Amino acid sequence: MSRRNSQSLPALLTRMNLLVSGIALLIATFAFFSYDLLSFRNNLIRNLQAEAQIVGANSISALTFNDPASAENTLMSLQRSTDILSAVLTGGDGTNFAAFGEPGQGEREIHRLAAGETDHVWSTGTHVLVAHRIVFQGRPLGTVYISARLTEILPRARQYLLIAGVILLFCMAAAVAISHRSRRLIAEPVIALANTALLISRERNYSIRANIDSDSTEIAILVDAFNTMLAQIGERDAALNRVRDELEIRVEERTAELKTANQELEAFSYTVAHDLRSPLDAIHSIAYLLKQASPNVDEPDIPLLLAQLTASTAKMGSLIDDLLNFARASTVTLKLVPLDLTAIVDEIATQLKLSDPSRQIEFNVAATPEAQVDAGLIRIVLDNLVRNAWKYTSHHQKACIEFGAVQSTAEGRHPGKIVYFVRDDGAGFDPELVEKLFQPFQRLHSQSEFPGTGIGLATVQRILARQGGSIWAEGSIDKGATFYFTVN
Repeated sequence: MSRRNSQSLPALLTRMNLLVSGIALLIATFAFFSYDLLSFRNNLIRNLQAEAQIVGANSISALTFNDPASAENTLMSLQRSTDILSAVLTGGDGTNFAAFGEPGQGEREIHRLAAGETDHVWSTGTHVLVAHRIVFQGRPLGTVYISARLTEILPRARQYLLIAGVILLFCMAAAVAISHRSRRLIAEPVIALANTALLISRERNYSIRANIDSDSTEIAILVDAFNTMLAQIGERDAALNRVRDELEIRVEERTAELKTANQELEAFSYTVAHDLRSPLDAIHSIAYLLKQASPNVDEPDIPLLLAQLTASTAKMGSLIDDLLNFARASTVTLKLVPLDLTAIVDEIATQLKLSDPSRQIEFNVAATPEAQVDAGLIRIVLDNLVRNAWKYTSHHQKACIEFGAVQSTAEGRHPGKIVYFVRDDGAGFDPELVEKLFQPFQRLHSQSEFPGTGIGLATVQRILARQGGSIWAEGSIDKGATFYFTVN
């Protein structure tokens, strides 16, 4: 608050008036002070020169008749001046004829009148030496030297400064009074206008108008322009609000339509996948029964056809299961509970080892922090990731699959979060095609090389996104892959 007051317009106007007035007065005071002291000093010097001329005129007879006593009496008349320190009267040959006070012999020898020169003044600060050549009937008789200290200058300066100080204070008081007047005429209307603008900005009410009385034509024009601007802003704001309301209605309508269509599509996918399961199970059962009865049939192609039928129904069953999981990822209600992901991965790894004991594969499953997740959905996530690692290491004689978690650093993708990972040293993938990994039915390997439906990772991404998590991958061809994910 104090800073705002120190920067307010009235304070600025007052300081500006005081500063301008003070600088102008100081310059004027300095100019008059310098002029007055210089004039006063010149007058003192002229008085000393007049004294020297009077002493010279009165000493003509003493020099003519060689009467030093008379000359000294003449010099003694200078005692009435308190500024005169000494006086010396020299003869025509330059020797001292008479003296008053303490004559400065060295000073007089340094400062001598030049040939043909009648008067001269030497000054240093307040010290002055005046010289006057005495000439009678065209013949120089001698020279008068008067040494003085202009002590009257200092009292004169103090007196002048005192007067100037009084005038300066009076002028400052006048400047403050003028500033008060200018504040009422200029600052107060501007402050009122600023307060109105602040109120409008805070309340966002553009119907407010500035009603400010001022004798200044410019301020009246400013207030009118401000009110006109408010009216224009109000009109534009109203138009924007109308357009925004219309857009919100349209967005809500389109969102509702899209949500309905999405729900219908998911319901259709779930229904189709679910309804296909029963006839598919029936086909699979019939194929199994036929296969059991086929040894009694002489046709050699029947066992091969039954094997192909069994494989096709298994593939179709896997696709239906993936579609059901994909549909569940968007429709099932989340029930978040704390779970140990390590235990789930251990269970999946045990199942995989039992399914194919001949494989030489090592599982390195580290202990990880508990995660707040949906139990059913997170199992789908881990099952997909671990089984993918199992599948894409199947062409290696020996392989390793790792599961663990790390704390993301401040420079990481998710600062401060726990990041889980599944890493393998299998076939890997082209890093330039990493975005295709999480798109439904997009495969980076052929069906003959690595069988699959191409929907598992898309399901994983959708599940994690529903829980506020994310997934990304790193890898290279034949150097394995690592899938990182967060759960919330």
